[in-house]
Amino acid sequence: MDFDFTLTVFTIMAQIFVWMVGFGFVVIAVLYVIDRTQTEHTVRRNYPVIGRFRYLFEHLGEFFRQYFFAMDREEMPFNRAERSWVYGAAKAEDTTVAFGSTRDLRPVGSVLFVNCPYPTLEEDTLATSMMTIGPYCKYPHQTDSVFHVSGMSFGAISKPAVLALSQGAKKAGIWMNTGEGAISPWHLQGGADIVYQIGTAKYGVRDHNGQLSDERLKEVAAYEQVKMFELKLSQGAKPGKGGILPGEKVTEEIAKIRFIEAGQDSISPNRHPEVDSAADLLDMLERIRAVTGKPTGFKAVIGAYGWIDDLCVEIHARGIESAPDFITVDSADGGTGAAPASLIDFMGLPLKESLPLVVDILKKHGLRERIRIIASGKLITPAQVAWALCIGADFAVSARGFMLSLGCIQALQCNKNTCPTGITTHDKDLQRGLVVEDKTERVYQYAKSIKKEVGTIAHSCGVPEPRRLQRFHCRIVQSNGASMPLNELYPDPEPSSQAAIG
Repeated sequence: MDFDFTLTVFTIMAQIFVWMVGFGFVVIAVLYVIDRTQTEHTVRRNYPVIGRFRYLFEHLGEFFRQYFFAMDREEMPFNRAERSWVYGAAKAEDTTVAFGSTRDLRPVGSVLFVNCPYPTLEEDTLATSMMTIGPYCKYPHQTDSVFHVSGMSFGAISKPAVLALSQGAKKAGIWMNTGEGAISPWHLQGGADIVYQIGTAKYGVRDHNGQLSDERLKEVAAYEQVKMFELKLSQGAKPGKGGILPGEKVTEEIAKIRFIEAGQDSISPNRHPEVDSAADLLDMLERIRAVTGKPTGFKAVIGAYGWIDDLCVEIHARGIESAPDFITVDSADGGTGAAPASLIDFMGLPLKESLPLVVDILKKHGLRERIRIIASGKLITPAQVAWALCIGADFAVSARGFMLSLGCIQALQCNKNTCPTGITTHDKDLQRGLVVEDKTERVYQYAKSIKKEVGTIAHSCGVPEPRRLQRFHCRIVQSNGASMPLNELYPDPEPSSQAAIG
């Protein structure tokens, strides 16, 4: 009886195997016919079925290179060494290393800080100084932190990601920028100080015709958590192009928050139609500031820069109170959820060139102390933040650094609603992996680690706190292999006649 049962099971299994093989041949035959007759893909037409593996390997190549083949400091946009530091800092792990650095100090552009023979002792360190933004506003904003969360829209990132960022920012005592997608309940629920970004589509503060609405500005400004307003002229990864949110990510909830139609691609204009000159820009900033009573500035990627001189001249003609309260200098190596490759690869200046340029123009016109400078663009490690402070920035902000602290694995799927870590997707099943309570702590620890280690660099340079860092504290490797201090590469400009008057 046992033999008969075994034989029956074997027979059934054999039949299943034969059926599966037969089905497999049928599938292959169908695919062969499809590939041979289709006209879109040359490889599949010439190599039916087998040619399909080319696309599979091309897709998997990104992941194999990241985990198996690339060296620690080879990848873009962020290499493994940078990501590992963020991951370790976010988990409050020991970020010290042994034996020696794997960083090559020879390439042109390498940053080196100048240690002092008599570094600042622990008992001589100072708390980071408090800085005021918007001294002429009804409600100026003060903060002591040099590092904050850059713009990421609810829509581009998910509800649990917004919640974790907001709660972590609150705990760390830093601000969070809404991005151009307006303010959501999750921004407010987290409790962080908020910078409300007004993009070219004016999401959340637009009327039925898409124009800026004073009434809705007042509604947003009524939230005590909203501390500042940022008018976005352009964004690092897509200067000259508005925001892009695919229709599949425009849910009913997002549409309601932005005052747009659900399920349709949300494409912002490539600029504010009413801003076409320095005078127009100052008019718009003054309007927002007058309606809200809160500090107002703008964000821009720098390419052409003569317009900044024009802006400074117009400020002196109107009076120093008319100046933007801050300028966020975004970089050509900034990030995004979706952008044309022609812009993300080729348009705009990198921060290493644009940041000193903007700082020096403001110095030349005597406006550097009036206008705060926020640096944005691939500043995810303490050394990068310290470099920005040496150049002359007052603050540094990061989006992708905080995304990495949330668990981002650089899967490069931000525009596809398939983010495997739940950060840039509205797929509930994928969002389940992002546990808000856990990620809140990681956001906090990452911000805390940045601030601590920027302070460590400052103390090694011999200054008591990060805001005392100067250009001579940092050197840049040149083509001859030697390094030059930033103050020689970017000497103080001669003041303009308006600066002397102002």
